[in-house]
Amino acid sequence: MRPICLIVMFTASIIFAEKNHDSHEHHGHAIHQNDVYVDGNNYKLDKERFDKFKKNLKNVQVAIINVQGMVCDFCARGIEKAFLKDTKVKKIDVDLENGKVVIAFSLDKKIEFKEIKEKILMNGQNATDYNLIKI
Repeated sequence: MRPICLIVMFTASIIFAEKNHDSHEHHGHAIHQNDVYVDGNNYKLDKERFDKFKKNLKNVQVAIINVQGMVCDFCARGIEKAFLKDTKVKKIDVDLENGKVVIAFSLDKKIEFKEIKEKILMNGQNATDYNLIKI
């Protein structure tokens, strides 16, 4: 009896997953057809937005990350939440429109792209590369 229950549950989960995938479910909510897949490598950093971000920041290192796959505000908020758990993060800005994530870390934080990529990947996006500057 147990193997049959497991098979039924497994089959049901596959059917449910396929149904959600076919209806363009993303993070538990539907993606609208107007949403655009943004590849951060194709866009430059918005200078005005970056100037606003770095205002009042001192003695920090800033990672500017190119991200693929951010399609909605839910994606952006998920990335913010993932990084704000780190006490070394002083400020974060997710530019959904241009596929950029900008994070100010304290100077004593050892920044590793592998760690950044993992956090973004856990949220469902892909970090393709990054630049690091000090302010």
